[in-house]
Amino acid sequence: MSESSQINQAQKEPSQQPPPDPMAVCPVGLDDGYAYTKVALADGRLFSVPSRARIGAAGVTWIRAQEQRIFEYETGGAIYSVGAVDGEETSFDEYPGSALNRVIVQHALQEAGLSGRSVHLVTGLPVGAYYRNDGQLRQGGIDQKRDSLKLTVDPRSAVRGRQQPTLKVSVAFHEVIPEALAAWYDHVIVQQADGVTLDADRLSAPIAIVDIGGRTTDYVVVQDQGIVHGSSGSLNRGMLHLKSRVADRVQEQFDLTGLGEQSIARAVDRQQLRLHGRDHDISTLVATAKRELVELLYGETRRKLGLGAELDQVLFVGGGSAALAADIGNWFPNQIIADHAAFANARGMLKYLQFVCDDVERGF
Repeated sequence: MSESSQINQAQKEPSQQPPPDPMAVCPVGLDDGYAYTKVALADGRLFSVPSRARIGAAGVTWIRAQEQRIFEYETGGAIYSVGAVDGEETSFDEYPGSALNRVIVQHALQEAGLSGRSVHLVTGLPVGAYYRNDGQLRQGGIDQKRDSLKLTVDPRSAVRGRQQPTLKVSVAFHEVIPEALAAWYDHVIVQQADGVTLDADRLSAPIAIVDIGGRTTDYVVVQDQGIVHGSSGSLNRGMLHLKSRVADRVQEQFDLTGLGEQSIARAVDRQQLRLHGRDHDISTLVATAKRELVELLYGETRRKLGLGAELDQVLFVGGGSAALAADIGNWFPNQIIADHAAFANARGMLKYLQFVCDDVERGF
């Protein structure tokens, strides 16, 4: 199953709880990845949008408002189009603190039904962007991202199917944590019918988290509730690398000078490329690119974790782990792929916000 299919499969319908008070602050876990931006809400709902936007107005008039798929936002004096556009590249180091990231996050919060709400937010950074090799914080990058999402983003389009103006989502509190570590919080903080508990066995067990994402693959080893930095870090390879390799080979095979980012994404998902009204089988190209990526990930995973003999568990998370499940299934005898793996970080960020951040931090 493709990465986008895995993510779409995990979307949840609203719970049967009463509608939230529109004046209340809404807690949100948000994994704003380079390929997809995922949202976890306290009522259990999960949302995802492609991390796809470009600077400039949409330039499209929708014949039926219900079919609108491109939305405009303004921040820092510039207009951005988000949604069904050929998006600008997100795989650059400054993306987490950029205006491009900011408008995509605003769009994800709008799609989650939070128009006009004030939110308390926890997001993440790749492990290598959060920590230096010696474990020291990269405080400048953390502060830049924390401050960026508090800046104003004004919607310029109505919510899909409505005529009234869309109200911005305001970020009243924002904390940033390492992305793969967020999945550890998801793993050890267990919500049950009678409340929330810390799973004592999971809390004490040595575990590795492998987070295969869009641009990066993150590694975090936690032992005795401490991060083992020698076995943790980031590799700048992920599912976007696979799409880039397919794009290169498609252009070569079909003698094309360029192909839209949306077309490549659809081609990788369907293993078919549509040109001049005809479908072309590119399954061999996709398989070759996938094999190259898996070999790169396997080599780095062995360098970081060895055989994993001293670990109780190796937990794979991220959209890439779900999409590559058949290719990574036998790397360790004690491995597991998390349920709805693409949302493990977002769920963990929400749990961190609800049960680790105290009321003083959040201004209560």
